[in-house]
Amino acid sequence: MAGMSAAIRTSVPVPLRFPDGFEALARVSTFTGLADGKEHLTLAFGPVTEVPLVRLHSECLTGDVFGSQRCDCGPQLREAVERISVTGGYLLYLRQEGRGIGLYAKLDAYALQDSGLDTYAANRALGHLDDERDYTAAAQMLDVLGAGPIDLLTNNPDKSAQLAALGVKVREVLPTRVYASAANVRYLQAKVEHTGHTIRIPAQKFG
Repeated sequence: MAGMSAAIRTSVPVPLRFPDGFEALARVSTFTGLADGKEHLTLAFGPVTEVPLVRLHSECLTGDVFGSQRCDCGPQLREAVERISVTGGYLLYLRQEGRGIGLYAKLDAYALQDSGLDTYAANRALGHLDDERDYTAAAQMLDVLGAGPIDLLTNNPDKSAQLAALGVKVREVLPTRVYASAANVRYLQAKVEHTGHTIRIPAQKFG
């Protein structure tokens, strides 16, 4: 991370409570000097261990806030907070809505998916890449936090590959659970087929 000058701007305790009643105390940090200039956050749950469990969670307004079933983001966020609270570590909440294309474009892509395109073909039809996320800022944040090797909570092989290329040592990659429903099973299958996500799609039919 030579040449990068990120630093913690503010760090404050924030008690969290999820709709199912689960509670956790996070220490939320903001940053200056991040490569993309976005307002990313780190939520530390802890005590943080020598090899912290880390989740890079890209912002998903529809899933995280409104409980959309078209994706698995909300349940993954809830799972990550609980697992990191148990082991100690960091949840990096990254402002990269819609795999980096933004909220409006994501909803445009939903409309195209309703006409038959999968999530990646819809992005391309709108002139975007399959996935436009860049994890340079995430690597900076981990460096500022003093994280050495990490265990990474993800089903997405691109996250561990990008972090490794940025100098972050990933000791182990741990998958999240699978949150499949009639509304998102095509989306999950596309992630398996196009980008090698480690998701085992349930065999049952969704109707």
